Amino acid sequence: MNHVSEKKRDDFSLVLGGPLYQLFIRTRMGTDTLGLLKRRIIIISLLTWLPLLLLSVLAGEAAGGDVKVPFLYDVEVHIRFLLALPLLLVAELVVHQRLRPVILQFVERGIVLPEAIPQFESIIGSALRLRNSVMIEVLMIALVFTGGHYVWSSQMALQAATWFSVMADGSHRLSLAGFWYAYVSIPVFQFLLFRWYFRIFIYARFLWQVSRLDLHLVPTHPDRSGGLGFLAGSIAAFIPLLLAQGVLLAGMIGNRIFYGGATLLEFKQEIAATVVFLLLLVLGPLCAFAPRLAQVKRKGLLEYGALASSYVCEFDRKWLRGAPPQDEPLVGSGDIQSLNDLAGSFEVVHSMRLFPFGKTAVLQTAVVTLLPVLPLALTLISLEDLIKRLIGILL
Repeated sequence: MNHVSEKKRDDFSLVLGGPLYQLFIRTRMGTDTLGLLKRRIIIISLLTWLPLLLLSVLAGEAAGGDVKVPFLYDVEVHIRFLLALPLLLVAELVVHQRLRPVILQFVERGIVLPEAIPQFESIIGSALRLRNSVMIEVLMIALVFTGGHYVWSSQMALQAATWFSVMADGSHRLSLAGFWYAYVSIPVFQFLLFRWYFRIFIYARFLWQVSRLDLHLVPTHPDRSGGLGFLAGSIAAFIPLLLAQGVLLAGMIGNRIFYGGATLLEFKQEIAATVVFLLLLVLGPLCAFAPRLAQVKRKGLLEYGALASSYVCEFDRKWLRGAPPQDEPLVGSGDIQSLNDLAGSFEVVHSMRLFPFGKTAVLQTAVVTLLPVLPLALTLISLEDLIKRLIGILL
């Protein structure tokens, strides 16, 4: 029975399941352990990008023609399918490898009490069933061809003559390459992206359910998170996903700067909104433990406060109000060390965080998201001036 239980916990993965995962295995684009990653990246990237190149060449709009934005000069399309899309696929392997050991820590560290382990495994089973849902992925496909297509056509496409569409009577008229772009390439990318959002929803739901279990959290744990500090390590697993979103944003802004006459400062709201959204996406699931951590901190302050008061009163009576033992000097006394240790423990409880991550994790998440956008700062200031200013700051 214990062996079966351990296997069930070992099987937890946000990515090893679902119809697309099974399709990859059947078509030899992947293995049951997410092998053949390079093959998946090459095939899917070529499916979404190569036909656009060939059809643009046939139409004479690959590098010139009567369009404002030829295919080879469209920054957004190349970033979307040759950089962001591969990053979404890389994220699967990274999340699978880095998140599973983190989840096992709940049991290995004794945070989930033995009597709650059956419930913990039931929560894992529920998450895996939701991950494997055929209906959910079918609904995502429907969403891609309805709401996703509307958002892309109304907001994401450039309002200018491009290799994939021209403006006619106030609306876009798609070229042959444009039809592939709108009904194959964009839907494939959006489906992979929506699939990631759904997986993070599963992760958030899993953590929320675990936070309702009878957990053994210690307020004096040195991680300042009651013993849940290991969850902050899960943030690094989502770095490829954050980079994918960041480069996608950079590509969209770049196109509007290069071909729409916009400036980087015009997109402050979009950049800020993206950072906030991704912070909530990655760090939000961990906030499920905030009520429990707040409860543990309050209880710890009361308990350790009472213990400290009792010890301090005894120390005061022994060394200040009464007669200390003749054979026990104050200097070097174990009482002094005990008092210091108790003060340290109380300080740990007092500084305990309400979230299983700190400010550093928030800053790192924001930096990773903004990193792809930073090169666009060169549209505001020349590289030479930027280097001079950096040298002036450093020297």
